[in-house]
Order: sequence, then structure tokens, then C-alpha cells
Amino acid sequence: MTTAQQPENKGQQTRTVADLVEDIQALTTEIQELYCLDQIPWVVGYSGGKDSTATLQLVWNAIAGLPPEKRTKTIYVITTDTLVENPIVAAWVRNSLKQMKSEAQAQGLPFEPHLLQPEPKETFWVGLIGKGYPAPRGKFRWCTERLKINPSNRFIRDVIRASGEAIVVLGTRKAESTKRALRMKKFEAKRVRDRLSPNMNLPNSLVYSPIEDWQNDEVWIYLMQWQNPWGYSNQDLFAMYRGASADNECPLVVDTSTPSCGSSRFGCWVCTLVSQDKSLAAMIQNDEEKEWMQPLLDLRKELDAEENRDRRDFRRRNGDVQLYERNLEGEISVEPIPGPYLKEAREDWLRKLLTVEKQIRQTAPENMRDITLITLEELSEIRRIWLEERHEFDDSLPRIYKEVTGEEFKDTRPGAGYSLLGSDEWTVLEEICEDDAMHLELMAKLLDTERQYRKMARRVGIYDTLENCFKTSSRSPEEAIKNAHLRRDLKTAIDQGDVKKVKQLTLGDAVDEGNAESAKQSTWASIKFKNNS
Repeated sequence: MTTAQQPENKGQQTRTVADLVEDIQALTTEIQELYCLDQIPWVVGYSGGKDSTATLQLVWNAIAGLPPEKRTKTIYVITTDTLVENPIVAAWVRNSLKQMKSEAQAQGLPFEPHLLQPEPKETFWVGLIGKGYPAPRGKFRWCTERLKINPSNRFIRDVIRASGEAIVVLGTRKAESTKRALRMKKFEAKRVRDRLSPNMNLPNSLVYSPIEDWQNDEVWIYLMQWQNPWGYSNQDLFAMYRGASADNECPLVVDTSTPSCGSSRFGCWVCTLVSQDKSLAAMIQNDEEKEWMQPLLDLRKELDAEENRDRRDFRRRNGDVQLYERNLEGEISVEPIPGPYLKEAREDWLRKLLTVEKQIRQTAPENMRDITLITLEELSEIRRIWLEERHEFDDSLPRIYKEVTGEEFKDTRPGAGYSLLGSDEWTVLEEICEDDAMHLELMAKLLDTERQYRKMARRVGIYDTLENCFKTSSRSPEEAIKNAHLRRDLKTAIDQGDVKKVKQLTLGDAVDEGNAESAKQSTWASIKFKNNS
């Protein structure tokens, strides 16, 4: 749940409370008319924050004002739990949805709450610990789409598939940021009617934004002066925002010189796209009862720290070495783009995460003692990736899980416990490879590829897979990086039309004093096996 990233537009005319009341009345009529206009289902996005709460409250009150015979179509209320939400906020939202469902049934209203989650293969920890993705950055923002966008879009697509169309109701406001205002302004020309815009991301759907012109303070006035219709406490919401502000204040703004708490940000506690998690830090600072969350803040700081490149592969996940220009104190250096976390680093992150989970389960309040930082489904998917995609058949996840938690890891995935290779074979292989990481990786890939194809009736594709093992793992890091520089220089020479340089790179460096045999490309593997033969 995010709130304003920029100050309110000071040039915008301030409305009086009477103006706000008049606007609420007009919006109530507009919502009722739009709802009764057709049979297109509505999907309301609800994060538990002030904007989405105000929007849902407006819609709820408007629909409650209709006669029962006109409340004919379902209004889906969807919330996406990224599984790495601020624990206080996540608990708040879950309880709100339970209350909402109960009150909707009691009041005879067509609201249907749904708590959505990313698929196990798309969660944050599966990406970071399983696949080895580094913590998200501005240029590698791999988390937002997987954790937030995909779950809600899947739900909305299902609604569209069943009904043909959908109206998505959102609490977006122009005052949130200059960027948001410009984006909303851009789509105004394409609107069907006031506050109803086409959804560029999902065909056959429209976006309805009833509070798009409201200011922060108007949102708070509405929440404080109009009672929450599903029986939840807007005063507690106000207190939560106040507790997430660095100065522990969230005043109702009475003039432009008084700051609001709209800049408080609630979101994923692991988020490294912001310089620091101010809301979580403020919660801990402002309330001794929330000090149990300090280990979360500490782990987040570790994720955000400048990574030691020794903990990451010199290749991308597909095995390619890609170069980039790095500015080091004014000097340009062409280096490999750091790839995913290495095996030891991924295991280290898993151990740290499980340790933090165990620690906060012991120190959290009674109502939070069942907190889960990583689910069994995520652990199962991480284990599958390590075994089947990374070919790390020592199967270290169950061992790490037991070391930290003291419990056996119970993997419900069919066939998860069966393997011809295990930790003993891995230990033997490590001894044979004599601390040569590339040799170990190649041997593990070759052995595990054979194991994976062993029971197949038709082993179609095994040769291509084996060939790819050699392609991605048969060169030493030095040789692979040197080859990447050669390809880069060759491409540059071709782009510049430098024929002499092209000949030099393709022929001159390859031929050694006219010996054609030495022109054959030598790989680390061929040298290794030749020496051992």
C-alpha cells in the first residue's frame, strides 16, 4: 500500500468541507447510476491504505443506499498479499477482509472479498533464494510484476473471461505524484465518461477512479467523519499511519503550512527500491511493542547493502557472459555484469531468513506468533529449482531447514524425496574436483542430466542438453570473460566497418605461427580432460 510520493499541488484551489460533502453526495449518485447501468461486474482494488479504504467506503455506502432488488451484481474486492508485506499491515488487511465478508453477508450486500497471492514460482524468496536474483534495483525491478501485478491481473482476466467485461475501481489520485497526475491526464481524452477510463493493460475492462481529484486531507476528513461501513476502525488506520511517520504525527491539515502524513509508505518489508524502509523503522521507533520486528529491518539492510561480487556468478542465468562499462573513479572499466547469487550465497540467505523467522516467532506478541516469512510451498519450489535447474543434487535445503528450525522438512511435491544422487555423491565429486568450482559444476550438470533422462521412454533432447552443459560450464571464468571481450571487440569492429580489425580478431589471434591445428578453439573442458587422459 503506497501513498503520496510528492507534496500536494499547492497551486490547486482548496475546497471547503461543505464542498467535500457536496462532492461525496454527487459521487454517491454517480456510483449508484453506474452500478445499475448494466451487468458488468466490478472489481475494487483494496490495499487497506487510506485511499483504497476511502474508495471502498464510498462504493459500499452508495450500494447500501440502493433497494435490495437493485443489488444484483457481485462487487469483487481484491487484495494482493505479496507474502513479504509489513507484518502489521498484512494482519490489518487480513482481519479487515474477514470483517468485510461477515458484514456484507449480514447487510445483504454483494461484496465478495478475495485475498490474492503470487504463485509459488513467482514469489520474492523463490526469485532471490531459488533463482538467485539479486535484491531488486531500479534497473532490475523484477519484483513488482511478479508479486503485485500478475495476481490481480489473473483474477481480473478470470472475471472478464466469465462475464465478457469488467470495471476496475481504484483509489488512484492525481495528488499522489506528478507522474500519476500526468498519466491520468493522458487517458482523460479516451474516457467513456467522467472518471471512467480504458484499461490499457487489460482489454475489455475500464478503470473507475472516483476520488481522483481528492487531496490527502480530504481523504482523511472523509475517513474520520464518516463511519467505516463494514465495522472496521478508521481511527486505528489513522493511528497506524501516524505510527509509521518518523515524527509520530499524522495531523489533519488545516492550511498549506501543516504537513500531512501522506508520505508514509507501507509496502514490502524487503523492498530495496527505496533508500530505507521509513515506515517500518518508524513503527519500531515509536512503539516498544513493535521492537520484535527489528530483525526484519536488519535483514532488509543486509539485502540493500552493496553486494560483494564474489557472492555472485560472473555469468547470467543462461550461462552467457555479458559485459558493461563501469565507471570507477573516473576510469571506464569493461566488466562482466554480475549474475545470480552463487550456491553458497543462496544457502546463506535461506539460513538467515529461517533464523529471523524463528527469532520473531519467539519474540512477537501472542497474536503474531504464527507469522510466516517463507511458506512451505516456496521452500518446495526453491528445492526443486536447486535440484532440477541448478543440478545441485546434494539437496541442501532439508538439511539447512532442520539445522535452523530443528524440524524435518516435509515436502509435499510428488517425487520430491527420490533421487539417485545425494549429499554423499556430492561430497565425493567435490573431492574429485579438488576445489575447482567450474569442474564441479560441469560434472554435476552432466551427471544430473543423465539422471533426469534416465527413466524417459524416449530420451529426445538429451544430446542438446548435454551440449548446453559444456557450452555454459566448460570454460574457466578467465577464458569465458576473455571470449566475451573478443565477441564485444569483434562486434564493435564490424559496426565501425574496420575490416583490418575484423581480420585480426577472427584470424590473427586464432592462428599461432601458421599452425592450423592450434586455431581450434580450446575450452577449459578439453584441456582438463586432455591432461587427465
